[in-house]
Amino acid sequence: MSDAPVTALIAEDEAPQRAALLDMLESVWPALQVIAACEDGISALQAAAEHRPRVAFLDIRMPGVGGLDVARAVVAGGGLVVFTTAYDEYAIRAFEAGAVDYLLKPVTEARLHVAVERLQARLRQPAGGNLQALVNDLEARLRPAGERQIRWISASIGDHVRMIGIDEVLFFQAQDKYVRVVTADGEALIRTPVKELLAGLDPDVFWQVHRGTVVRVSTIDRVRRDELGKARIELRGHRESLPVSAAFVHRFRGM
Repeated sequence: MSDAPVTALIAEDEAPQRAALLDMLESVWPALQVIAACEDGISALQAAAEHRPRVAFLDIRMPGVGGLDVARAVVAGGGLVVFTTAYDEYAIRAFEAGAVDYLLKPVTEARLHVAVERLQARLRQPAGGNLQALVNDLEARLRPAGERQIRWISASIGDHVRMIGIDEVLFFQAQDKYVRVVTADGEALIRTPVKELLAGLDPDVFWQVHRGTVVRVSTIDRVRRDELGKARIELRGHRESLPVSAAFVHRFRGM
C-alpha cells in the first residue's frame, strides 16, 4: 500500500445508518479519507467517476440506482467494494473470498474492523480476478425468483392507448414530467419515472446511460465524443444520438 491516503466512497440512503458508518470508520480506520458520503445511487455514481475511490462502502438496495451499479463504476476505476445489506448472508456467502466483502445491517464496529483488515490486506496485493463478473453474479443471486419484468408498455397517444412490446423499445428518456418511449417506428409518452422502469427491466438488455436515459444495449452502434468532449451514443437505424453522463461512461470502457 502506498503512502498516499486511501480514499473512500460511502453510499447509504438512510441518514442514521450513514452517520453511524462514518463514525465507526473514523474510529476503526482514522487514516481513511472519505471523499463522499452519498444518500443515493446517482450522486454515488458521479462521485465514483470523479474521484475514483480506492474503496467503497455501498448499500446494495437504494432507490433508483442501487449499489451494484455503483460497484461496477468503482471496480472499473480499480477500487474495492464492501456491500452493506439487511438481507441474509446466504445471498452473498460466495463473495467472502476475493475482493468483495459484505456487512450485514445493523453494522457493528467489530465486524467493520474485520472488513477493514481485509480491505487493507487486499490493498497491499496486486489487483486480480474478474471483479465485474463477481458483481454481475451477485446481482443475479439477489434478484428474487420470479421477479416480474416489464413485457408491455401502455402509452397514451392522443385519445387512445397503444400497447408497446418491450422488445420494440429502443430507449426510454425522461422529458419534463413524462418519459419518452422510443421505438423504430415512432414514440409515445408515459408517466412512469425512469427509476421505476429500471426495476422492471432486464439489466443485461437495458442500460442506464444518463440520469434520465435507458437504452437497449443491442441498438448501440458506437460511442463518440462531441465537440465538447462529452460522450454520446449513436444507435443503429435511428438518427437521434443520446448523451452519456460521466457517471455511466465506465460501461463502455474496453468495449
